[in-house]
Amino acid sequence: MLYHVAMTVNLPADMDPAVAAQIKAEEKAYSQALQKEGVWRHIWRVSGLYENVSIFDCRDHEHLHEVLMGLPLYPYMDISVTPLNRHPSSIHPGDQ
Repeated sequence: MLYHVAMTVNLPADMDPAVAAQIKAEEKAYSQALQKEGVWRHIWRVSGLYENVSIFDCRDHEHLHEVLMGLPLYPYMDISVTPLNRHPSSIHPGDQ
């Protein structure tokens, strides 16, 4: 199943910079591993914001939940999820 996921990161202003750097490094490694697995299919930065828009390919809602809960930045995120269905006019057979 494909999901459109919008994520906004809200790190506390008083967070220790070393802690923030460590969490960001863990987040990058986790997200890149998911991309290599094909779970995190697309990621785009929203210009001017600490926000991204992504497409996830998960087995089901529970799998998506597990993936998102595993994000090191999860405790500092506002997340919006929209399940997607293939559009009948799409010419791309892989959009499923």
